[in-house]
Amino acid sequence: MGQPVRGLSAGDQDSVVKRVLYLLAGLCLLLVAGAFWGWQQLHRPVMPAQPVFVEIPHGASTKRIARQLQQQGVIDSARWFELAVRWQGVAAKLASGVYAFREPASLLQVIARLQQGDVAQFRVTIPEGLRNDEILKLLAERTGIALEQWQQALQRVLPAQEEGHLLPETYRYTRPLRPDVLLRQMMDAQRMVLQQLTMEEAMWPRLRIMASIIEKETAKAEERELVSAVIHNRLQRGMPLQMDPTVIYGIWKTTGQFSGNIRKQDLRHDTPWNTYTRRGLPPTPICNPGAASLRAAAHPADVDYLYFVADGSGGHAFATTNEAHTRNVRRWLRIERQRP
Repeated sequence: MGQPVRGLSAGDQDSVVKRVLYLLAGLCLLLVAGAFWGWQQLHRPVMPAQPVFVEIPHGASTKRIARQLQQQGVIDSARWFELAVRWQGVAAKLASGVYAFREPASLLQVIARLQQGDVAQFRVTIPEGLRNDEILKLLAERTGIALEQWQQALQRVLPAQEEGHLLPETYRYTRPLRPDVLLRQMMDAQRMVLQQLTMEEAMWPRLRIMASIIEKETAKAEERELVSAVIHNRLQRGMPLQMDPTVIYGIWKTTGQFSGNIRKQDLRHDTPWNTYTRRGLPPTPICNPGAASLRAAAHPADVDYLYFVADGSGGHAFATTNEAHTRNVRRWLRIERQRP
């Protein structure tokens, strides 16, 4: 049997033991409660007040990242974020970039996303038929990068500044975005289309020019190959193309502006691109054509059409002879006169 503690009665000793047990039990409860609270901090999903984009700069410290995430409402505790990152030993693995937080995420899920470099994907769509300057303006508006930066980037990747080398398409990108990278991606995308059409690079400039005219002449998919046939047939016969969009581009290119309404005097306004005053193809494309127009330029329809004119319904009426074309023109003029 154990000996009683000297100076304490058996009852006093029992009281001390109970107090020690109570203290230990309290400490255990505190530890359990603390562990549970810590687990909640790590696993409880947090939802920002609204979807947010967080840009993590290259080389940012864990403390800076934690503070930024807390300030933008992605996490509740910057301190717990720092502790979790150090406990996992992943401080050097947190990737820079722009992250989108649109759904609830726990602190550990946020850390995992930063480790994986799960940065936000952005999209920009370039419509067919735009000039270079119009594309650069659109990119500046959609990306928030100054127009001057896009202009300088185009000068670097396409020194001649010639139209027709950028493929209209929807492009995905991440931030921060380098204009040079996206413009080269657009050029490479067009090269892939041209390579599928012909491996003879010497043919590419011709296809670009023809496709740019097709792009401007019709918005209807079923008409692209027909317009292409008219261009091919007229070139083979030595006939001037007489395509209005080339006149418009030539005036814009030489004067920097165009009213929007083509007049008879405009048709006589001679520029290198005016296919009424000059035979053959223009010296450069007049816009940036899409893949469908490039394919139509390479594969015209097997028809002998030489003429076409608007039919009043958004499409065109095609003809082989001048007589038939004249009738189509008269029909279109009647439709125009009847418009309110």
